[in-house]
Amino acid sequence: MAKIAYLDCTSGISGDMMLGAMVDAGVNLDELNAAVGSLGLSGCRLIDREVDRSGFRAIQVTVEYEPERVHRRLHDILKMIEGGRLSDKQKETARRIFNRLAEAEAKVHGTRVEEVHFHELGAADSIADVVATAVGLDLLGVDSLTASPVPTGFGKVKIAHGVCGIPAPATAELLRGIPLAESSVRAELTTPTGAAILATLADSFGPLPAMKIERIGYGAGEKDLQDQPNVLRLLVGEAVEAGDTPDDEEVCVLETNLDDISGELVGYCTTRLWEAGALDVFTTAIGMKKNRPGVKLSVLCRTADIEPIEAVLFTETTTLGVRRYAVRRHVLSRQPHTVETPWGAVEGKVGWLRSGSWRFAPEYESCRHVAVAHNVPLRAVYEAAQKAFDPEGVGGKR
Repeated sequence: MAKIAYLDCTSGISGDMMLGAMVDAGVNLDELNAAVGSLGLSGCRLIDREVDRSGFRAIQVTVEYEPERVHRRLHDILKMIEGGRLSDKQKETARRIFNRLAEAEAKVHGTRVEEVHFHELGAADSIADVVATAVGLDLLGVDSLTASPVPTGFGKVKIAHGVCGIPAPATAELLRGIPLAESSVRAELTTPTGAAILATLADSFGPLPAMKIERIGYGAGEKDLQDQPNVLRLLVGEAVEAGDTPDDEEVCVLETNLDDISGELVGYCTTRLWEAGALDVFTTAIGMKKNRPGVKLSVLCRTADIEPIEAVLFTETTTLGVRRYAVRRHVLSRQPHTVETPWGAVEGKVGWLRSGSWRFAPEYESCRHVAVAHNVPLRAVYEAAQKAFDPEGVGGKR
């Protein structure tokens, strides 16, 4: 099975938080130090300690290094990575992260990637953070990484170029296309290094994916926040196969109210929504402003399908806004099943409760086909299919 990891970024992400979470999840600190020590950074090593963050135990990793007075460019850092005792995969991951950082800095400062001077990001601690992250994820054997929406915090932060708003310019550039979470914390929750790790390595963003958790790690941020624990949570485990998907999952509801659109257009939009991956689509008659009759169009979908679903709503209706909110749904475990009626086979689905009781639901299209072919009432076909169902004939596991 594929090994997956999930980053719960409730309090943002930084390089040291990432290292703390990996070490807490079982990555050997000595192996990380061996990799960092091979880069040629004088006196550079990682130190870990257990700390308390708003009542939560977490691991804080700091980087000790000798003071430097050097501003490195991208080729200097890539040369260090290439000369380090790292696997090819680890080198490639570290290179990708620094290339992404260089692209963001170049965009912000209006220069070429080759001309970017790394200031804070070229210091020994940032280099150690990136390289150790690349090594740590490889040691965990992670095949894919999912992350929650990330908060940036708000307020001001001082960087090499002066005081600027949060998120810092490079951080904001790196977070293009990544879902952000609202936060009222007056602090820099997500650093450029943390944003680069997400932008480079995260395959998707959203809720916790279906997985069997094997390891959990908590990485502490430097500050102790007042209103929430300043920790990054890392969950590592095996992806759950489709046949073992839990029957309780978080999905999203998208809604919009319409009072200036014809029924034909609503019907066409409904068809397009099903094609875009909707789990359910339904309409509700409502009264709107100025006593206008209207319709509420509701769509149930998975988080990964929000964007294409919203695109259909904005393209095929007159709406100017779509509401979205997360809900949990409980679905019965199910599998396809066919029964024999006096007029032929009818397809359907068998579902079962945790108590072990069975439910059989004939498929409408299969019943309709039989009813039309034999000129019998649709209701009669449904009743015959239900009567023909025999739990003893169901295969597969419960």
